[in-house]
Amino acid sequence: MKKIAIQGFKGSYHEIAAKQYFGTEIHLVERDSFINLFKSLDDGSADMAVMAIENTIAGPIIFNYSLLSNSPYSIVGETFLRIEHCLMALDGQSLDDIHEVHSHPMALNQCIRFFANYPHIKLVEAVDTGLMAQEIANLQIKGRAAIAGVGAAKSFNLSILKHNIEDNTKNFTRFLILEKNKIKIPNANKATISFGIAHEIGGLHRVFSMFSENNINVMSLQSTPFVGNAWEYVFHLDIAFDNDTHFQKSKQWLQNNTINFKILGEYVNGI
Repeated sequence: MKKIAIQGFKGSYHEIAAKQYFGTEIHLVERDSFINLFKSLDDGSADMAVMAIENTIAGPIIFNYSLLSNSPYSIVGETFLRIEHCLMALDGQSLDDIHEVHSHPMALNQCIRFFANYPHIKLVEAVDTGLMAQEIANLQIKGRAAIAGVGAAKSFNLSILKHNIEDNTKNFTRFLILEKNKIKIPNANKATISFGIAHEIGGLHRVFSMFSENNINVMSLQSTPFVGNAWEYVFHLDIAFDNDTHFQKSKQWLQNNTINFKILGEYVNGI
C-alpha cells in the first residue's frame, strides 16, 4: 500500500484529490503544513505526495513553487478537483447562530461574496478544512461553522447549513503528484520548469519567442523572489508540447541561455 503525504486531514480536499488520483487503497500521511509534507518525503514516512498548487478563484500558491524549486523531488502527475464548499455546523443551528467560521485561507478566499451578506460572522484562518470540521464535532462547539466538502460533514456528523458557497461554480484546484525519485513518465506532454534571466531588455521575450518557434504552449507563468539577490526573480512555467524533439531542443536552449534552469517535472497533462 503506497504511503501518500497530504497537506490536511480526514475530510480535506487533499484527501479527496489523493484518492481521485491513486484510488482508495492508499495509506494517507497527514501533515499540517506544506513544509511538513516535504519533510515526510525527506524522512521516508511517505513515498509520494499530493500538493495543491493553484485554484481557479484564489490563484496560485506561490510559496509552494518555492518549496518545489528548492527540493530534489519531481512532479510525475497532476489531478484537477472540482471544489464544492459547504458551510457546516452542529445539528440544530442556523446561519443566525453562527458567529465564527474557521477554515483554510484558500477556502475562505473562495467564499468572500457569500460572507459579505453575513457581516456578523468572523472569518478565522486555520490549517485545514477537514480538521476544523472535526474540531467542531469533537468539542461540540456551538456558534462556529467550518467550510469543507460534503464528505467532511458526513465523516463528522455535521449539518450542512449551505451548499456551494464558493464565489464561482467553476472552482477547481490543481494538485501536483510528487515522487521522491526522478522517473521517466511514458507519453509525457507537459512539464514544469524554473529559471532566472539576466537583467536586460527583451530577456523574457526571447524565451517566449523560442517557445513559439518550437510549438511549445506556455500554460502558466509565476515568479518568486531570487533569495539573496534583491529584485531578481525565478520564473516558474507550465508548458505543454506535442513533439518531444521540439521539447528537447527547447530544454537545450534554456540550459544555455537562462540562469539555474531546472526541470521540476515531466508528466502527462491532466486536463
